[in-house]
Amino acid sequence: MSTTDVATTATQGQMSQVAPVVHFVGAGPGDPELITRKGYRLVSEADIVIYAGSLVNPDILAACKKGCEIHNSATMNLDEVIEVMKRGASEGKAIVRLHTGDPAIYGAIQEQMDRLKELDITYAVVPGVSSFLATAAALKQEYTLPNVSQTVIITRMEGRTPMPPKEKLGMLAAHEATMCIFLSVQMIDRVVEELIKGGYSPKTPVAIVVKASWPDQRIIRGTLETIAQIVSQEGVLRQAMIVVSKVLDSDYELSKLYDKGFSHMYRSAKD
Repeated sequence: MSTTDVATTATQGQMSQVAPVVHFVGAGPGDPELITRKGYRLVSEADIVIYAGSLVNPDILAACKKGCEIHNSATMNLDEVIEVMKRGASEGKAIVRLHTGDPAIYGAIQEQMDRLKELDITYAVVPGVSSFLATAAALKQEYTLPNVSQTVIITRMEGRTPMPPKEKLGMLAAHEATMCIFLSVQMIDRVVEELIKGGYSPKTPVAIVVKASWPDQRIIRGTLETIAQIVSQEGVLRQAMIVVSKVLDSDYELSKLYDKGFSHMYRSAKD
């Protein structure tokens, strides 16, 4: 284990560093080469891996060493996941909880980490490449173009998980920022209705990337007034990121960062 793999715990009012027993690892959006080097190493060294169902590319699990105990959390509830971690910790085993994308976004890791705190089991988090970033790469698109959009909103349509009152999709739409909408393609009609009601023009460009970075990745384009019908025709129901933004089809100003007339601490302006 690397000297950088440490977790911080409070002991008698002082902070001490100990090796974590559990690593929450972001597996990336799908392409097995998009997991970080650290994440891949931890998977290859783990005695127990608990992975997030069909969303994790099985090619990543191929890195597990012989004899590694592998659990599919799609068939498990929270208590069962924690019980595997608790048992593994008591046996002195290295445990990886493998989530897709970056686990900080819709990963439901906070409840797991809080339970581990209660059990005094140390843990650490290894970030990953989120699917909203893999989507931008697939689209060959920058989300923050000068004079078009300088804000990216990451959100989802309200479903079984309710949204706080001030985070309803229609309210967020008032900003007309670049919006990356997770877990909502199956409700595309409602998404479109809320966005237009909230302030986006029906002509606003929309791009949907299905299974970003996977071999069977697909890109669907349209506008808010056409995208629902296109999605219905394409039969898209899951594993898709919705991007709504004028950056997808707009003129923009060039960045000041590389403007020859703009000086900063590393470069003087030139005529």
